Amino acid sequence: MSTYRAFQVTGSRGFVLVERELQPPSPGHVRIRVEACGVCHSDTLAVEGLRADPSRPAVPGHEIVGVIDAVGAGVRSWQVGERVGVGFLGGHCGECEHCRRGDFVNCTDQPYVGTDVEGGYAEVVHARTSGLVRIPENLSSVDAAPLLCAGLTTFMALRQADARPGALVAVQGIGGLGHLGLQHAAKLGYRVAAIARGTEKAELARKLGADHYIDSSSEDPAAALRELGGAAGIIATAASGASMSGLVAGLAPRGRMVIVGVASDPVSVSTVDMTFGTRTITGSLTGTSIDNEDNLAFSERHGIRPMIETMPLADAPKAYERMISGDARFRVVLTV
Repeated sequence: MSTYRAFQVTGSRGFVLVERELQPPSPGHVRIRVEACGVCHSDTLAVEGLRADPSRPAVPGHEIVGVIDAVGAGVRSWQVGERVGVGFLGGHCGECEHCRRGDFVNCTDQPYVGTDVEGGYAEVVHARTSGLVRIPENLSSVDAAPLLCAGLTTFMALRQADARPGALVAVQGIGGLGHLGLQHAAKLGYRVAAIARGTEKAELARKLGADHYIDSSSEDPAAALRELGGAAGIIATAASGASMSGLVAGLAPRGRMVIVGVASDPVSVSTVDMTFGTRTITGSLTGTSIDNEDNLAFSERHGIRPMIETMPLADAPKAYERMISGDARFRVVLTV
């Protein structure tokens, strides 16, 4: 093959299927034949024109699994034929101040895949080797794809919550992030409370590992958490600052709320709730490539899997529309 197909976007939702010339990978990079790519809410950065220059064509997609078919100069640890993944963070530089201090997530020279560099709504993608993730043999490509971003996000948020084994941990929202967060929390040995609106997801929440279900449309979730003894950690996945604001009062003393759902409205917090109880609110941005390998190994070992719908690459615009409408249950994965 001398060319490959890709969906590029300009402006807002201006999808165009294009054919591109196959290029060799740059030094320190590999070229990957894509097998699967998850459709994530963060794809809005490219698809909705929220980038610095929306007139520049972008190929969305950052939950990528495929096989290396070429390696660039200087690549030593990766071989043609290896199945690998690439998540939202495209690989740290190793030279900026944050990297030199070991804070690779906050590298200042790290591309966001599918936004700064071309992503996986394509047959081929190029990736920096520091962003590559090895995929466990027994994990399918379509299952691994959402775990690279949604799974890693909740896995790392739970690690950041740093609750003791057996403590009460709440997961707010049962969607693309939350349905994985519940599984992770249960397998990590926590007593798990699921928070969602309505009763429709109560049975699903329990199947995913929740010990308690809190219907936020009929009761105050913070009060419900206090009745359960207070949450040592809350993983806030819903894309709504307003819905997160009232949860802080449900934290136990020294409890921590970790925000992973990106919302357009702010989180408002009572200073009394923060100071009386020494509570903490923090954010969490996925994790490093080696964190991702830990995440995949843990998920494979404990049977944690995303609930997915698959669609062919040719239907990428439809797949994005299904995701952004909220109709998908719970992740859409493009197969290539």
